[in-house]
Amino acid sequence: MKDILLEVCVDDAEGLKAAVEGGADRIELCSALAVGGLTPSAGLMACAKPPPVPVYAMIRPRAGDFVFSPAELDIMRGDIDVARKVGLAGVVLGASRPDGRLDERMLVKLTGHAAGLGLTLHRAFDLVPDFAEAIGIAAELGFERILTSGGAKSAPEAIDTLAQLVELAAGRLSIMPGAGVNPDTIDALLPKLAVIEIHSSCSAREPANDQHIVEMGFAPPERRRTDAATVRTMKRRLSAL
Repeated sequence: MKDILLEVCVDDAEGLKAAVEGGADRIELCSALAVGGLTPSAGLMACAKPPPVPVYAMIRPRAGDFVFSPAELDIMRGDIDVARKVGLAGVVLGASRPDGRLDERMLVKLTGHAAGLGLTLHRAFDLVPDFAEAIGIAAELGFERILTSGGAKSAPEAIDTLAQLVELAAGRLSIMPGAGVNPDTIDALLPKLAVIEIHSSCSAREPANDQHIVEMGFAPPERRRTDAATVRTMKRRLSAL
């Protein structure tokens, strides 16, 4: 049986380097992980090429909900173009209707524009009222995987739901647990789930090194930094499982 694949989410060049050094199997490239991840800059996308492992760029133009306007659709199309131009392996997408259901019409446009790139459906999925319907839409649109916490704040809180999602997916696509997945929770999470990949920030808390920068409002008092040692620890745990 193959080892479970580890995807690490990063939001800066330092994190990208740490994830690669630690042995990540795939990288989700973002900005602003503190709000769940936004589209990385064109410069950061270019920095990730040529990568030694596949890199998928988050395509999310702003924080908040996933109900996007026509103008935001155009922005996302442009960001997909950048990801393709610099040679990234794929993109991470999602769009919702006001009632929380997946916006199938917008996703048809986005996935069509991303033709030829790998596709991950992001945690807009966790807001849907009907998981079976959403999995069917995602499979039909060609998504390879769904990143999900099982509708809870963190994946370890929804192990039973995640197991049900794996059954609903029935091999049509991968269910990739994410949110709250770390070396302290992985042993309780994975033995109960028949998954082939997991998603983690593999990060460590780090206080700001300049209090004046914090006082001026340019940085929070602490940040989460991708940690190569944590990536290695996660890889060892996954190999042991």
